[in-house]
Amino acid sequence: MAARPGGALAFPSSPTSLLLSRSRSAPDLAAAPTRTGRRRRWLVAGVPAVAGALAASAPASAAVLRDGGATLLVTAGAYSLVRAFDALTERRLIEQVSELLRGPLYYVIVLLIIVLVFWRDSPIGIVSLSMMSGGDGFADIVGRRFGLLKLPFNKKKSWAGSVAMFISGSLLSALMLLYFSWLGHIQVSWDQALGKLLLVALAATVVECIPVNDVVDDNISVPLATMFVAFLLFGNTAT
Repeated sequence: MAARPGGALAFPSSPTSLLLSRSRSAPDLAAAPTRTGRRRRWLVAGVPAVAGALAASAPASAAVLRDGGATLLVTAGAYSLVRAFDALTERRLIEQVSELLRGPLYYVIVLLIIVLVFWRDSPIGIVSLSMMSGGDGFADIVGRRFGLLKLPFNKKKSWAGSVAMFISGSLLSALMLLYFSWLGHIQVSWDQALGKLLLVALAATVVECIPVNDVVDDNISVPLATMFVAFLLFGNTAT
């Protein structure tokens, strides 16, 4: 009901006019819920995409955390090892030799090559690193401390150092193979692998004893011989 210009009240011409006026506003009232529903459907549809992206990034994040943790542990272990040798040197339990460039430089280069080429799913790299760090390293320490009886063909080497290299290199190689097989990187058949490890350690020990250090540094000759023999015996598997 509306007022006419003359002041009289005016009624709708028919009952349907009010229904028509209401029906004209119905689309406007329904438009908002429709747009809201579309936004909700878009948000719901976007949830799997976001979840998939997060799931895809999870392995990468885990790998970064794992590698970062391994780096910290290795750094801490290396620092502790250096400090331990410093303490042994200060107590005169081992002798200190200043070998600043030649040996350490070759050692680091060979280690880098082994890591890049073989590490970590190849027994060749695992055994080569073990013989260098465990075998050759303990041979020098034991030889300087207890190496009174020299080898007849090389007066710079001793029986004690050679035996220490063979034993420590074999043990460390076996432990490293056991560790990486436990991680699932390689498969080890121990009934065959132990004999091969002993042959590799023997070859590395013999090469370390040969008096050719003035021509080829043992930080190069020993890992090369180890890699060659390990390749012939193991190939790419530790069976």
